[in-house]
Amino acid sequence: MSRRRTLGTKKKIALFVSAAAVAGGGAFVMASTSNAAQPAKTAAESQVCQGLATALGNNQRFIDGQRANPDAQSEARIANRQAVIDEIKRKQEASGCVVGESAQDSQSAQNGQQGAGAQAGQQAGGQQAGGQQAGGEQAGGQQTAPSGNAGAGAAASGEQVCKGSTVTLSGEGGAPAASSNQFPAGTKLKVTNLDNNKSTTVEVTSVSGSCVLLNNAAFEQVREPGKFLIRRAVIEKVG
Repeated sequence: MSRRRTLGTKKKIALFVSAAAVAGGGAFVMASTSNAAQPAKTAAESQVCQGLATALGNNQRFIDGQRANPDAQSEARIANRQAVIDEIKRKQEASGCVVGESAQDSQSAQNGQQGAGAQAGQQAGGQQAGGQQAGGEQAGGQQTAPSGNAGAGAAASGEQVCKGSTVTLSGEGGAPAASSNQFPAGTKLKVTNLDNNKSTTVEVTSVSGSCVLLNNAAFEQVREPGKFLIRRAVIEKVG
């Protein structure tokens, strides 16, 4: 009788351990499934996603302007910006954002940007004479000031410009630099992030679809960790 009871107890323990292992495995599968099923975040749900969507929208707007008024360098510029958009989409995927979501720069709503025809005219009037390199640098030549924004471009040195604008990244590589639709190449701008009091002074090297876009290196100098959009920025023309 004693031997039978011992065997019965061992069997019960074995069955209990097996059941626990099955339950644990099931919980692991359920947790993995739950994580995999999480929906991608939109720009309205995440500041990171909003910054990336804004950057994508600015680059797409630049491409649209080039296609509306092409010149000898437009094809190279479009290819360069398309590579930037592809990189932004990879960042959207890695950050759990909706891939390909695009948002227009908030400056458009705040300052009443000109219509599509006028914007295209700005792009045509502010093109680089020598084009851009693959990294977003100028291959040579100079830009002329966009005629539609002569007031901003003529701002005195040390004057605050683009008031109320948000600042995001262009996605371009190379040394710290900026792109703008209001200032010609060679203009120096100081950008201050009021949320962390970090500043960077950069030179405009190319045309973009907003007042100022910082390339990757410049944006890293003033960004807050994990953010791709500066909501409270002070932009000054310093040279």
